Amino acid sequence: MGRFLIIGGLAVAAIGAVLTWAPWLVSWFGRLPGDIRVEREHGAFYFPIVSLIIVNLLFALISRLVSR
Repeated sequence: MGRFLIIGGLAVAAIGAVLTWAPWLVSWFGRLPGDIRVEREHGAFYFPIVSLIIVNLLFALISRLVSR
């Protein structure tokens, strides 16, 4: 459990560093085919379903590799 928390914390720190200093690396997020984006005059609705599926698959792969 402790190892998982340490790795999770390092992953969150790495994601925060990328979002702070290199945001162009994640500019694809939310712009993939299948992501739902509706922009109107009075507001917008944004649901990145395909991007979230890809992120979920990456997290599942990483957690599977770590648990071995």
